[in-house]
Amino acid sequence: MSLKSIDPALSEAAAEDPAPGFVAMATFDDGREYLRAFGRRSAADPAPMQPDTLFWIASFTKLVTSVAVLQLVEDGVLSLDTEVASILPDFAELPILSGFDAAGAPRLRAATDAPTIRHLLTHTSGVTYSFMDADLGRYAEAEAIGFDEARRLPRRFDAGARWQYGAGIDWLGVVIEAVSGEGLDAVFQRRILDPLGMADTTFARSPAQTARTAAMHARLPDGGVVPIDFAPAPPPNFGMGGGGLYSTAPDFMRLLRALLDGALLADESRRGLFANQVGDLQAGVIRSSNPPLTNDYEPMPGEPKGWSLGLLINAKPGPDGRAPGSGAWAGLGNCYYWVDPAGGVAGILLSQVLPFADATILRLFGTLERAVYA
Repeated sequence: MSLKSIDPALSEAAAEDPAPGFVAMATFDDGREYLRAFGRRSAADPAPMQPDTLFWIASFTKLVTSVAVLQLVEDGVLSLDTEVASILPDFAELPILSGFDAAGAPRLRAATDAPTIRHLLTHTSGVTYSFMDADLGRYAEAEAIGFDEARRLPRRFDAGARWQYGAGIDWLGVVIEAVSGEGLDAVFQRRILDPLGMADTTFARSPAQTARTAAMHARLPDGGVVPIDFAPAPPPNFGMGGGGLYSTAPDFMRLLRALLDGALLADESRRGLFANQVGDLQAGVIRSSNPPLTNDYEPMPGEPKGWSLGLLINAKPGPDGRAPGSGAWAGLGNCYYWVDPAGGVAGILLSQVLPFADATILRLFGTLERAVYA
């Protein structure tokens, strides 16, 4: 693996992309790092993108929440098989939506199963996202349930029936607060951010951090981008555990490096983070019901994929270089990462463009990974 091939490959790819800018980073187990910013923080501002630019990392937050849950399991505060309703009784009251009748009324039934912490971690609890499920989106619109009110949404299937991405990790943020007696921000700070020196990872940015945050953009039909007003709800909110954090590439890489080095979790927890936990259920495929927010998404199309206790896991070598058993995921604003324990390497690409699964930025991410393994 060589650093020499990364910069020219990304520079060439960036020159073809009308997106305003991005930050790319890779780390190797021999201590080498690659870090470079390309373009501008905003299409409406000539200020250049910088390596310390903050991004809303959205569902990158889920990995931080999953690590905090595993730490609580190590401490004996939780068990992976703890029933969620034993901690959050209102979770048991969530009905299951099976569709709509001919008159357009929702078909709801009482849940009779008992989803566990493991089900939430693995996206097999039946909790999904309304913008990634057409029936749930229809229900949310009819009931006037806003984007930040996912706690009011019904579940979609019995625990363990299938894998479907959703708000399970948002619920885990509430679980963490209930069992710890602290706010999620305080738990993150004490258990993960302070020990790793992640000073730029936060739910609530300082004025100085806000000043160096990249603007969100929308992709236009002609391929260009335009800045838009878009921000997650301010803390505290239900979605904090699933998508509330801002961070920088160097900061989040500290977390990925710690997972590679085994510095943050016990061996059993780390193994659970890099091993498929959903059996033969196919994971990783997202279907959009809200095109302005997300496109359909399938990483490594057609290849077998599973889900661990926090990561998408590829069973075979990835098409761009990662080894089997690598973990990866993404954030709604077109942020992507992978972490490869066998290769001792991790990579990050951060941008701020909607909708998610932007074809141009996915090509950039693939370019980064191929260059890292060249």
